Amino acid sequence: MATAAASKTVAVDVNPATRAVITGTELFTREVSRRLPAVAPELRWRFFASRPRAGLGVDATVVPLPRLWSQVRLPLALLAERPDLLFVPGHVVPFAWPGRVLTVVHDLAFERHPEAYGPSERAYLRLTTRWAITRSRLLITVSESTRQDLVELHGVAPEKVRVVPLGTSPPSTTIAPATRLDELGLSGSFVLQVGRIEPRKNQAAALSAIEKLKGVTLAIAGPERDPILAAKLRHSDRCRVLGTVDQPTLELLYKRAEAVVVPSLYEGFGLPVLEAMARGKVVVAAKSSSLPEVGGEGALYFHGSAGPDEMAGVLEVALGDKSLRTRLASAARARAAKFTWDRTAAGVAAVIRELL
Repeated sequence: MATAAASKTVAVDVNPATRAVITGTELFTREVSRRLPAVAPELRWRFFASRPRAGLGVDATVVPLPRLWSQVRLPLALLAERPDLLFVPGHVVPFAWPGRVLTVVHDLAFERHPEAYGPSERAYLRLTTRWAITRSRLLITVSESTRQDLVELHGVAPEKVRVVPLGTSPPSTTIAPATRLDELGLSGSFVLQVGRIEPRKNQAAALSAIEKLKGVTLAIAGPERDPILAAKLRHSDRCRVLGTVDQPTLELLYKRAEAVVVPSLYEGFGLPVLEAMARGKVVVAAKSSSLPEVGGEGALYFHGSAGPDEMAGVLEVALGDKSLRTRLASAARARAAKFTWDRTAAGVAAVIRELL
């Protein structure tokens, strides 16, 4: 396989990793791209982005264009490079690129929860996803759940899809001082939820469950996609909406949280589950989409459609049973250790070799 792929050139769209706000797709792009030259040294790698970014980890060719970069500027750059394959870690395959392509479909949230997207955004996501499916001989997804979504919702042949799970990095040793919690209004016990504030993440239900428990607050760390929902959450004295926090602050929140709750109605993968387990935290997650696939035996679950009473009951067990907490912490670390970015990059490289 390696001999057949020798001397081939692979172009990589690393533009997602240069964005200011880093979510799952951006993190996947950065962590996988920086490892690809090491896991597949027989290939020639060329990386392209629309803007420079410190800490990218690869030597990227910057070809600026303020709008339509993926559809206009990237194909022009590829004409000069003439790679044997274009790897798109997001899912937006250029319409003007005629060569071989491999892309990653991270989730189909816009299909499962269309109400969370505006008409134009939903139409764009549907169009680009269908084009990616049409143009790609093989597709990568990050979970079996998303693979099944592609089969069910877009009629993709199962044998066309390769599942390559995400990874997680070791916890940072740089942690914000404990006084930072006082600044954030977290002077007592709290349960942490990490992710964008939007209905699909189900923070309102998590807050309703927390309000049924005594002496604990819900802390939410993540950007505000839905300002109306964020305002409603802020209205409760049992919730602290923290916005996007830096990594040292996030490490402090993980360290001090009594538990981490992931109440999402739908996730393509569910990185917060993995990140919390890597830190030995007790995770309480919805039994929906990919979350049980990631958490395995290292988390506690409630039904995805559960009301606040059931969610509160599981949280109460997670917070109060000391022996269970000890067992879960050990199982969580063991489970998380199976998910590494090196393994993810090797999985991507294997699919690239298969195509070449």
